Amino acid sequence: MNVTDAMYARKTIRNFLDTPVSNEVIAELLTKAARAPSGGNVQPWRIYVLNGGAMTRFRTHVESRASVRETPEYAVYPPSLKEPYRSSRFKVGEDMYGLLGIPRDDKPARFEHLARNYDFFGAPASIFCFVDRIMGPPQWSDLGMFLQSFMLLAQEAGLDTCPQEAWASKPETVSTFVDAPEELMLFCGVAIGHANPEAPVNSLESDREPLSSFATFVA
Repeated sequence: MNVTDAMYARKTIRNFLDTPVSNEVIAELLTKAARAPSGGNVQPWRIYVLNGGAMTRFRTHVESRASVRETPEYAVYPPSLKEPYRSSRFKVGEDMYGLLGIPRDDKPARFEHLARNYDFFGAPASIFCFVDRIMGPPQWSDLGMFLQSFMLLAQEAGLDTCPQEAWASKPETVSTFVDAPEELMLFCGVAIGHANPEAPVNSLESDREPLSSFATFVA
């Protein structure tokens, strides 16, 4: 699989099979992804892997803390999105719930689906990406390049993924389980596994703005 094929094949998967993924495969993907660009070669990513028994214990841990309110590490979206960003976000949400057969006025069903983030949408394995709290926006950019590299490499290896910034709302739940030091901030999780081919939600293909809307070729 070349890079172009991996780019077009990669999708955010929200319904996984329980087919196991080996730690050896995940370790190989992480090793390759670590070749991602990093300003000053700082390499700010710190990764914790959950798989097998650890994943089972973590799911129990999450359930035990379901009623605990935590302070999110950061706001995933700006408080007031302007156009065209607001419309793009709104449309992908409506497209997703349409595939799930959940109408706009069925708030409980929508919240129930969102809560599946905290079960990794059924994925058998995941990684959590942390970054030292002293790091700034340039290093967050490095995290994005590392994570994109990881997800494309996973696609090449026949695996599917779901990047999950939703986990930033449960930093204590995650940090206490993986025993991350206080100086590390939870950035996101990534669910890893095999897409359920029978789940309609996995057919979602989000729109992209045309080139003319985001690129300017300076004369």
